[in-house]
Amino acid sequence: MAEKTVIEAIREAMAEEMRRDSSVIVLGEDVGVHGGVFRATDGLYKEFGPNRVIDTPLAESGIVGTAIGASFNGMRPIAEIQFADYIHPAMDQIMNEAAKVRFRTKGAFSCPIVVRAPYGAGIHGGIYHSQSVEALFYHIPGLKIITPCTPYDAKGLLKAAIRDEDPVLYLEHKKTYRRIKGEIPEQDYTVPIGVADIKREGDTISVVTYGMMVHVALGAAEKLVQEGISLEIVDLRTILPLDTETVKRSVKKTNKVIVLYEDTRTGGVGAEISAILAEDLFDHLDGPIVRITAPDTPVPYAPTLEEVFVPNEQHIIEAARKLAHY
Repeated sequence: MAEKTVIEAIREAMAEEMRRDSSVIVLGEDVGVHGGVFRATDGLYKEFGPNRVIDTPLAESGIVGTAIGASFNGMRPIAEIQFADYIHPAMDQIMNEAAKVRFRTKGAFSCPIVVRAPYGAGIHGGIYHSQSVEALFYHIPGLKIITPCTPYDAKGLLKAAIRDEDPVLYLEHKKTYRRIKGEIPEQDYTVPIGVADIKREGDTISVVTYGMMVHVALGAAEKLVQEGISLEIVDLRTILPLDTETVKRSVKKTNKVIVLYEDTRTGGVGAEISAILAEDLFDHLDGPIVRITAPDTPVPYAPTLEEVFVPNEQHIIEAARKLAHY
């Protein structure tokens, strides 16, 4: 086992898959010579050359469109969107082409592409470099959405995504890149898509979350132990497809739930989770389903405002105290 950061885990996953399978290619803005704006592809151009690590024009629709065409011709492209905030020009390609090709060809074609995109606030990037975009794609059948938060999960899920026969939107929270470290096996491994993970056992309240919010929830859980409140942290890891069985099993155990997500409140992934729990587990709930989210505003640029915008440990602590004694 070797300790790695999330960004190192992502880089290793791509390099190992490119060595294993010559059909795996990487394309995007500055991914080649420069090694990516976050250095995620650093070293790949030198090892694999310009035919497999391809610098593209600043055109997200072209990046994803090229990846789709390459996948129809036997390639397994990894398309990097430099910031998730700029993925919108490629929404037509992702939603109407990649996600629907298996359905509209009766399974004759698949689209094994991975679209990597750094997302999330906390780096003082303002409205064009800090947004959470997962809810925009959550409504699309045929698409898989992965949101890892640890190096182990980041590497294993990316390798699984590259090997998957269907399109995967792989969202990387920027704040985890170098801040979060963890041990990774030296041998080859994958993490199954669509399987949640209990990051912390507890019996008072279930906290269902994903991405950087997992680490925020873990921090709050450590502080609440002193008050006799035990949080169980459910890391979804994949939000589409959603592992409803693990979520339900946890909520049946604790009978109370907080749904935590960094995205703005209205229409977020947590709204769907809340609806599922209300429909299927109403008789098991000993309190209201609580959502903790960012407010329905654009991400502010000023650090003081961004700190208020992003859900933090104190938000979780206050909500948990109230719910625990409900």
